[in-house]
Parts: sequence; structure tokens; C-alpha cells
Amino acid sequence: MAEKEQLKRELECGYYKEKLAYIYCTDVNNTDYYAQRYIQAIDNFEKIFDNVDEINLFSAPGRTELGGNHTDHQHGCVLAASVNLDVIAAVSLNNTDVIRVQSEGYSMDVIHLDDLQPDEKEFNQAKALIKGVVAKFKSMGYDIKGFDAYTTSNVLKGSGLSSSAAFEVLIGNILNGLFANNEISDVEIAKIGQYAENVYFGKPCGLMDQMASSVGSVVAIDFKNTENPIIKKVDFDFAKTGYALCIIDSGADHADLTDEYAAIPAEMKLVANYFGKDYLREVNKDEFFKAIKEVRKFAGDRAVLRTVHFFNDNERAQKEAEVLQNGDFESFLQLVRISGQSSYMYLQNVCVCGSIKEQAVGLTLALCNELLKDKGAYRVHGGGFAGTVQAFVPVEQLDVFKEKIENALGKGSCHVLSIRPVGGIQFV
Repeated sequence: MAEKEQLKRELECGYYKEKLAYIYCTDVNNTDYYAQRYIQAIDNFEKIFDNVDEINLFSAPGRTELGGNHTDHQHGCVLAASVNLDVIAAVSLNNTDVIRVQSEGYSMDVIHLDDLQPDEKEFNQAKALIKGVVAKFKSMGYDIKGFDAYTTSNVLKGSGLSSSAAFEVLIGNILNGLFANNEISDVEIAKIGQYAENVYFGKPCGLMDQMASSVGSVVAIDFKNTENPIIKKVDFDFAKTGYALCIIDSGADHADLTDEYAAIPAEMKLVANYFGKDYLREVNKDEFFKAIKEVRKFAGDRAVLRTVHFFNDNERAQKEAEVLQNGDFESFLQLVRISGQSSYMYLQNVCVCGSIKEQAVGLTLALCNELLKDKGAYRVHGGGFAGTVQAFVPVEQLDVFKEKIENALGKGSCHVLSIRPVGGIQFV
């Protein structure tokens, strides 16, 4: 724990300038915003909880999916990266058996350490994520005590940047720092986050979101063995490419689309089951195409098309990591474009089936195509159906691109991001 007033003075006077510049991908002379954000978190903590002398600060980033759209839950390969948007927390022990988490803009979540069972009535609530992470740490033998936390996030909710995964990773890092001497690995914290989301939050997600947030930087992940995924950091500097990474908020809300998301892994698994397997990664691609007539009867055409997407995008994710490692950004952009076409045509996670008036993601992709033509690349980002589009925009076109996108979709809809070099951390 750090002495609270001294910590605030150090943040104010620039003691953490270099650390902030590194984490948030900015110049050392442009770190005041980030320092003030942590100071404000401490001040808000003081307004809500009992006065404390010592406090810790934690951070966990959002993530962007660079390659492998809906491949992770079938034990496939992905390429992902942490971004310079995060959820941060000011935290202090409270000498009770109660955890209190006040997230900015929400009601306080209160968790009693003697009541950590999953509860379906808490599905889709932040409280469930906290309980799930705490329960897993306790099952691993760690002596968890009560603490208070104030959190604030600039990871856009519903943005495809995985605000829920960032929150899970944040809670995991808090517990790791307070009660486990930071001995739990980034990979294990990601798995704990996925467990909380699957079992306590009620969302059958894969592991990519948590892994990218927890590990950080650009990572190629092979989930063939989910207990021990192969994780390789990709040595590539996006800042030197002459392209900006944009995440475009289509304006659609995916809050009530859990069934749409869940149908994708369910249909892919159905095809795998035809071959006596649990996941598509275990199915031979050539055998699938040889048996496609029978598979159509067994699983239906949409499941077959989604399987075609899986096989090809799984290969593309590996190729994307390879070309980036070799410094071939133009080939990467071409693969991103093809992946986007596959998601739209085969995976079918751009528009909700039957929705006529609401097709915001499809419209956003059309705008990107109109503005970029054959320059850069764009694709549906993350889970799809609603939320965001990812675009790589030539820097010389960025101002015009951003202006025209926001003229159509609303001011503030186009977010220019950077790849963050670290994942979840205890800042102090």
C-alpha cells in the first residue's frame, strides 16, 4: 500500500511521467490527463468510503481483436492487442469480510465473502463478475479479505473493446496484488476472468478478450490447448506504419443480443459434433468439405457457412501474426480486408437476422468502403451484430475520414487508439 497523500503529490508533480507515457503511448509532456485521472479516482474514493491513509492503484486495458473473428471459442487462433483505454481503480483494505466496489456511474456492488455461489438473478451484472473472480481465487487457496474500490473506465461499453474483460482483469489484478503477492500469472488471471464471465455472468465467451487485456501488447494466441494456450508477443510497431487504428462506434446497442452471440459457438459446436468432436479445431477441414452435404442436413446452412469462416479465419489469424512479425504491413491489411468479407458473408455477425431498419454495423462498413476505397482496411470488430467497426486509415486521410464518419454517425463515434505495451497491472 502507498501513502495516499504522498501518492497524490507524486502524481501531481510528475514523478510518474515516464511510466504514464509508456503505459498510455504518449509523450512524457502529455501525461497530465492520465495523472489527473488517477488523482480523481483517489479523490472520489475518499468521498465514498471511510478515510484511509494507504491506497493502491490498478489498471486493466480494453482490447482490440486484430485477427481471428469468433475463432477462440472453437480452440482456434487469434491475434489481439491491448489498447490505451483502460479501467482503473483506487483500492484499500477495509478490515471486514465485505468487498465494496463503486464503479463510476453505477450503483455500488457489495459482495459478502461468505456468499460466493453463482446466482442466475445476477447474470449480466458487474457484481457477478466480482463474485466469480473472488470465488476462483478462494478456491485456489488464497485468503481473500474485504476491500473497498472505486473504479472509473474510459473503455467504451458495447464498443467491442471488451469493457467486461477489462473489469474482470482489473479485479483479478487487485486480488493478485492484495492477497497473492502478484504471483498469479497474466495467463491465469485471464482464465479466471473467463470463468467468472462463463459461470457467474452467464455469457459463453471465449478466452481471447481476457487474454489480450491481461497479457498486453500485440499477442498471437493459439487456444488448441485452452489450459495451456500458446502465447507469442508479436514484435511490431503500429505507430510507424503511417496508418491510424480507428474503432468506430456504429451507434447500435448489443445489450440484448446474448442469444445472437451464443448461437455462433453453438452452431459451430453442432458441426463439430457431427464429426464426433467438441470443437471445430479438432475437425479436419478436408473431411468437412467432403461431408458437406450431410453436414448441411445435420446442422443447417448457417452453421456450415460459419464453419467455413472458422477454418479460413483461423488460418488467416496465424498468417497475420506471421506477416506482422516479418514487417509486411500491406499483406496484413489485405488479410484484414478478406477477414472482414468472411465475417459479413459467412459468419454473418454484422446484422441481426430479420432486422430491416437497424443495420448500423453494415452501414458503418459501407461508409468505410466509400471513404477508403482500396486504401487501408476495415472489418466488423469483436462479437459483431452491434457495436463497432475497426479501420486502419492512412494518417494523411485521418482528419477527413474522422470528420465524414462522425457527420454520419455522430460526434465522438470515431476513436483513434494506440496499442498499449502492457496488460493488467498494479500501477502503485
